[in-house]
Amino acid sequence: MESVLTELAATALMKVLIWSAPAVLAGLLVGFMISLFQAVTQIQEQTLTFVPKIIAVFVVLLVTGGWMIGEIQLFTQDTYNAVDSLVRH
Repeated sequence: MESVLTELAATALMKVLIWSAPAVLAGLLVGFMISLFQAVTQIQEQTLTFVPKIIAVFVVLLVTGGWMIGEIQLFTQDTYNAVDSLVRH
């Protein structure tokens, strides 16, 4: 029983990493491009780094949100089924 719960927790952590990857990578890519732009132009405006990252993450979440919700629903159903089978034994 403990091994099933440990496996379930490991699977949950891996799924969270996969689901968050598009937004994190978009923020990382935009942040790198902004940093490169600031280094080339020597503009050191603080708000220049945050606003584009927020917009990029928001756009990525809009695009991939449907997929994420579907995956979360499937994972939740699988988790409930696994817990239900553990309780019945």
